Formats: sequence, structure tokens, C-alpha cells
Amino acid sequence: MDGLASPTALPDLWDRLVGTQPDPDLWVVIATAAAALAVIVPHGLWRLSRNAITIAHEGGHGLVALLTGRTLTGIRLHSDTSGLTVSRGKPHGIGMILTAAAGYTAPPLLGLGGAALLATGRITLLLWVATALLVAMLVMIRNVYGALTVLLTGGTFLLVSWLTGPQVQAAFAYAVVWFLLLGGVRPAFELQAKRARGGAGDSDADQLSRLTHVPAALWLFLFHAVSLCSLIGGGRWLLTG
Repeated sequence: MDGLASPTALPDLWDRLVGTQPDPDLWVVIATAAAALAVIVPHGLWRLSRNAITIAHEGGHGLVALLTGRTLTGIRLHSDTSGLTVSRGKPHGIGMILTAAAGYTAPPLLGLGGAALLATGRITLLLWVATALLVAMLVMIRNVYGALTVLLTGGTFLLVSWLTGPQVQAAFAYAVVWFLLLGGVRPAFELQAKRARGGAGDSDADQLSRLTHVPAALWLFLFHAVSLCSLIGGGRWLLTG
């Protein structure tokens, strides 16, 4: 009996991963959007929940650095929700530009990708892909706070994936995607406010300006455009299924 269980386990696991799950009721979709807003809008809760956006932000820098042939040497996440991704390679050129541009655009684009998966009913696939990305990122974390943050986040995804039923998994997945879509909008506005006060002189927008000789304001406009368009498109997918 044991010998027969093993060969069937892998196909069952694959079917579970790539198969589709039923969409939640519309009230669940709306409730998860409200829950995401509830941890984004209040300043006190945002200071805590923004850590998840920072994970996506720095993960975006790191992933694009690797995809463009740069050498990723480490990622650090700090308790003030700031982060730092260090890569080696040419200090100029398309690889460096894309790496610098990936930070503020990563959370909303991840949310858009997640919304696309949910629109096709692939809830389990979304949870497992997110877990795999967090595990890969954990390898590159270079400070204790960052490791704990990524470990707790990845552990939450893993527990929900394995120990909860379809309804809980669906609600969790929708809440995560809404959080990325809605939470991905706020950082660009925060950066704009800091720059208006004369701060954030070494922000991603300013680094991109030095790399491309394009005004930082135009890069900030790009961040706004990506986050708002992702929210509109992803939100429509989530609400219409």
C-alpha cells in the first residue's frame, strides 16, 4: 500500500497546484478590500503593515538585478520600514536603470499578477508562488530583522496553504492581493511629499534621474502611473472574476 501511495502523491500535488479553485462570494472580495484599506490608511497600522510592501519593494530590486545579469550581494530590511538592496555590476546602463526602477513598481505589479491568477481561480498557485519567492528572498537577507520579517511572512503563507480550507485560503489570497494593489499606491505619494519638503535626496527617483538625465519628477510620475493603473486593472479583475 505504501508503494502505491508514493507514485500518486506527486500527480495529486501537481493537480492541486495548477488546478482551479472556486471564486469566493462578492461580499468576501469586498470585505478583503476593506480589510486591506484598514491596515493601509491609519498611520499607526501602516507603519507596521508597510514592512510587507518593503519586502516586495526590495524583492523587486533584487529579482530584476538578477534578471539583468547583475550580482545580487544582499538585501537588508529595517524596522523603520526602509530597506537596502546591494548588487554588483556596471554602475550605469539598462541593467542598473531597470534595477532602480523595480522597487516602487514591484508591489503594484505583483498585485496585478496576483489578481490575474485569482481571476482564473488559481488561488493555491498564487499562495505557493508567493511562498517560493519569499524563501528565495530569505537566502539573500543580510540582517536579523529582515530575516525574521521574511520568515514570519513566508511562514504565514505556508501555514495558510497547508492547514486551512479553500474558503480561508481564498479570503487570505484576496486580502494579500488587495493589500499589494492598494498599499502599492501610498509609497509614491509618500516619496512625493518627502521630496516636496526637500528630503529623500537619494531616493530611487533621484538615482534614476542621475542615471538617465530624466527629471526625477518624471520617474515619480511613472511610479504613480504604474501603481494606479495596476490598482484599476487588478481591482477590476478581482471584482468581476
